[in-house]
Order: sequence, then C-alpha cells, then structure tokens
Amino acid sequence: MQIKKLNGKSNAIGKNIKKYRELRGLTQRDLSNKIALLGIDIYHSDISQIENQKLMLKDFEIIAFCKVLGVTYEQLFEDTDNIFD
Repeated sequence: MQIKKLNGKSNAIGKNIKKYRELRGLTQRDLSNKIALLGIDIYHSDISQIENQKLMLKDFEIIAFCKVLGVTYEQLFEDTDNIFD
C-alpha cells in the first residue's frame, strides 16, 4: 500500500506540533511519553517524522496531540493552507 502525499508531505500539522511542543518545553521523548500515558504508542523517532511532515497521523493521534499539548484543533491546524502551494 502506497502512502498518499500532497506536495511531498504526509501531514499538514507537523510544524505546528513542533511549535507547540517547543513552546511547552518538551522534548520529543517527553511528548512521546505523555502520549503513551493515553494508551497510544508513538515513539520519539515517530515524533521527529511527524514534525518533518513525513509520517501520516490517525485521527485519534491528532486528538492525543491536542490533549497533551493543551491546544485546540484550530490551533493545531492553523496556517496549514500553505500545504497546497
């Protein structure tokens, strides 16, 4: 099965995940550990790929990122329209 991409990117929100992670003072490993407490296994190496828009996210993973980072869906998806450029 081939992974679908748009303009070479697998997700639109990776840069925002990185922005909010850094604003919270979390490492990729910290973020991975907090998400694991919700019962979702995302390794810290996966976080790197997500932030670099190279890994696709499932809807429940997006919800977990919002919960752990303390942001709304709107915040996580802000400034993502440029993925079509």
